[in-house]
Amino acid sequence: MKTLAERTSGSLYWWLFATLLLPIAIPGLVFKLLGKMKEKRYARSLNGKVVLITGASGGLGEALAHSFFLAGCKVILAARRKEELERVRKDLLAVHTTVPTHPPVILPLDLSDLNSIAGKVQEILEIHGAIDILINNGGISVRGDALSTAIDVDIRIMLVNYFGTVAMTKACLPSMIARKEGRIVCISSVQGKFAIPYRSAYSASKHAQQAFCDSLRAEVAKDNIKVTLVSPGYINTSMSINALTGSGQAYGKMDAATAGGASPEATATSILKAIARDEKDIILAPIAPRVAYWLRHLMPPVYFWVMKKRAEKLNTE
Repeated sequence: MKTLAERTSGSLYWWLFATLLLPIAIPGLVFKLLGKMKEKRYARSLNGKVVLITGASGGLGEALAHSFFLAGCKVILAARRKEELERVRKDLLAVHTTVPTHPPVILPLDLSDLNSIAGKVQEILEIHGAIDILINNGGISVRGDALSTAIDVDIRIMLVNYFGTVAMTKACLPSMIARKEGRIVCISSVQGKFAIPYRSAYSASKHAQQAFCDSLRAEVAKDNIKVTLVSPGYINTSMSINALTGSGQAYGKMDAATAGGASPEATATSILKAIARDEKDIILAPIAPRVAYWLRHLMPPVYFWVMKKRAEKLNTE
């Protein structure tokens, strides 16, 4: 039989839980439940939507293609390498044989050829009549210090990552605005939130993407166009292998941070959920990049010291 002290202690714990924790927990649970319901409604609404994905020949773009294809979307696979797009298309049709879907369309596309982009988008509009979701995923990275990186490399990174994204977005927007419906998704990086040593060109291009999306989101809200910026951390893809060095040559190797990154499939699932919840700006990264992000904004001197130490360490390796 419990003593009076034990009964009193138990009652006190329940009182503390009811008065202090429940007011915090219940809104959180309700918010989570509403989010799940919103995700399910959005997933149902995706069937038949036209989704254009750049950089769809591998990595995250390929994983996103699988996610949207599985949801019943009309997927357009865009990238430079036509043979890889053919491979992804065959994989989609082979893997998801039991799902009622629409055959993917291949769109060979070079984001650095800005003058060709409007015509490429027009090809899709002639096939499907609309583009419901544009996912700006295509891009390239760089490994090199600011001083020795050739200016041609800086220009190429900005041309593909920033101007290519802007050109794709501007080509798709008129038809979206005419229909008063559409979504622009830009796959940025946590390095667009804060810069790290030996990534000056890449970080700059992603910073520019951030600013473009923030301005665009406000401008097209009146036309019912949604804008989602996604900032992932490292993803286990071939991005570092395909990255450029400061001289413009291929980096050609998998670095440890990329190899230890999140899987493309898990990242694609998180992106789909973020879109379903109508997220405006979301970071998909572990704790360390999140801490760096807040340090940059709340404690800049600490952030500057950490990055200086990081640069010194990398310089001696």
